[in-house]
Amino acid sequence: MYTIAVHGGAGTILKSSMTPEKETAYTHGLKSALLGGEKILASGGSALDAVCESVKILEDNPLFNAGKGSVFTHTGTHEMDASVMDGSTLAAGAIAGVSGVKNPVLLARLVMEKTEHVLLSGKGAEELAHLHKIEFRNNDYFFDEFRQQQWLSVKNTEGTMLDHTSDKKFGTVGAVALDKHGNIAAATSTGGMTNKMYNRIGDTPIIGAGTYASNETCAVSCTGHGEFFIRSVVAYDVACLMAYRGLSLEEACREVVNNKLVKTGGEGGLIAVDCKGNISLVFNSEGMYRGMLREGELPQIDIYK
Repeated sequence: MYTIAVHGGAGTILKSSMTPEKETAYTHGLKSALLGGEKILASGGSALDAVCESVKILEDNPLFNAGKGSVFTHTGTHEMDASVMDGSTLAAGAIAGVSGVKNPVLLARLVMEKTEHVLLSGKGAEELAHLHKIEFRNNDYFFDEFRQQQWLSVKNTEGTMLDHTSDKKFGTVGAVALDKHGNIAAATSTGGMTNKMYNRIGDTPIIGAGTYASNETCAVSCTGHGEFFIRSVVAYDVACLMAYRGLSLEEACREVVNNKLVKTGGEGGLIAVDCKGNISLVFNSEGMYRGMLREGELPQIDIYK
């Protein structure tokens, strides 16, 4: 049996402020990512291949704050972060603060498979991408009118902004999967915060904070206010609760998101799978763009609480 789940960010996502057209577009985007990953799983492919494909599809969709839809930094550029982890080996790769890379998740996987390192940043990560012929795009590719208006509204301040101006949304995309061989994997990608300064980096590229996967416990991809997820080591904490306290996947996810994070003021959510085929989609915000699919079943897509 295989399973897969995806997310496209969490936050103050209310049906009252969503147009039918935009809701349809988000739903279609999540479904496309699910089906892209499922196609690989159905043919006997690996969970790692599936999560990378799903995240790649979300990165190519300008609705989501990753890849093509990445938000603007304080200087009007784009700095992207991503990570992947293979639960069967605990191998992991991540990149932070890269510009021009069409699909950051593929570069994160390259770090995992072609270097002895886990996390590369900035120009060094871009140098590796050029060396291995990873696809780049110019600034025009990443330009989006809505993202620019977000940035212009705060560019002359020192404040950062989450993914929406009126609707607080933590823009990150991610996927977790279990394949037919019993292996699990996770991948996460983001454009970060609008108007971010000083090369700020959130939880997405930090293994154990925004992404984690181990066949012994679970695969997790997070979305939320990154600083809180880093401090709480959210993704790994879910795995630890399963390993050391014997909690189920759902119990562990709810303990971390609805108890530990809430106590520290952290807002957001996560998606997770385990090797038994269980899926958990937990968030403490008003909504989370999310979807899940089990072998033999139709995709389930949700946005609101």
